[in-house]
Amino acid sequence: MSGDQAVDANATVPPPPEGSRIAGAHRGRSVIRRWVIVGVATVGFGLAALAVASAIGAAAGVSASLLGFVVAMIPVGIVVPTFMWLDRFEAEPTRYLVRAFLWGALIAVLIAMTLNTAGQLVLWGSVPEEESLALTAVFVAPFVEEAAKGLFVLLVWRLAKREFDGITDGMVYAGVTAAGFAFTENIQYLAIAWVEHGQEGLTATFVGRCLLSPFAHPMFTICTGIGIGVAAMSRRGIVKVLAPLAGFVLAVIAHALWNLAAVSGGEGLIAVYLLVQVPLFLAFLGFVVWVRRREGRLIGQFLTAYADAGWLSPAEVSMLASMPKRREARQWARANGGRQALRSMEDFQDAASELALLRRRMHHSAADARALTDERELLGILVRRRREFAGQVL
Repeated sequence: MSGDQAVDANATVPPPPEGSRIAGAHRGRSVIRRWVIVGVATVGFGLAALAVASAIGAAAGVSASLLGFVVAMIPVGIVVPTFMWLDRFEAEPTRYLVRAFLWGALIAVLIAMTLNTAGQLVLWGSVPEEESLALTAVFVAPFVEEAAKGLFVLLVWRLAKREFDGITDGMVYAGVTAAGFAFTENIQYLAIAWVEHGQEGLTATFVGRCLLSPFAHPMFTICTGIGIGVAAMSRRGIVKVLAPLAGFVLAVIAHALWNLAAVSGGEGLIAVYLLVQVPLFLAFLGFVVWVRRREGRLIGQFLTAYADAGWLSPAEVSMLASMPKRREARQWARANGGRQALRSMEDFQDAASELALLRRRMHHSAADARALTDERELLGILVRRRREFAGQVL
């Protein structure tokens, strides 16, 4: 689909045929399908949670596992808000982000537990136990864990393309999934440290894993997310294959190097942390800031066509492309029209972001067959929400 298709500013957005029997049947099937998906996901996550909890409880005990659970929540409060900040221009559906976290915390962990243990058992037959642990950590775990985490990002791209808009979304889904994985992994390590070494061991593990390297897993997995994001915006079939693969390989290599330093311990770990991990973390933060600013510029760029056609004013485009100006607009709506005006302004901004990123997908021939219908629906939302907050303010 070409991105050069004209937008008619004078065309009206027809209302959906809510009274028709066809529309009613379609809504009925959608509701049934939604409940089936929710039911299957709930059962699946529930069984995975039971399996993971049983495994950790068997290794460390219930009380130590609960202590680890509470302490492991601290880095979650650091990592997840970082990716929510990155996701501010065009927020992903909350249900998808919750599923991403649960996938990382439960499904990916269960996959990793199973395959890492299997790999270690294979190695036990040929090398001593300590060496098998080190070899598993360096050569098995990075591949298995990055594949398990990255699989969710891949599924979102392939099954929910309308919710996947490129590099930013790839980073957000990868980061939240990895945060879930790290959360469960931290519970296990903290609980075992408490059982084996008491408060001193718990404190050392907390400082090392939760304070000094809370972004380790997200930094690995966003390599895969970036690769999938590049693929989502590419027209070339070879890029759609090689970009995710290249991102995955980088994620595995980075993870393996970190695990190698960890099993080496002592000065090697300190050297890798100071000379590699810290610079990579600073580069990661700089890249996150750049990606967010880039998304604002893209929103301004792809909304310009709608301003030229009369759907938006140049001032609105300028506001929508800047997060500080968006905040000012929400504050203005709240101060002059109350909460309802604020909600209308928020919906207006969200719809405009979705519209800009949809236009971008159309420009790159990455949109699906519903693109024009979605475009009309989003334009209709813009018109209605503008009337709402303008009317409430006036």
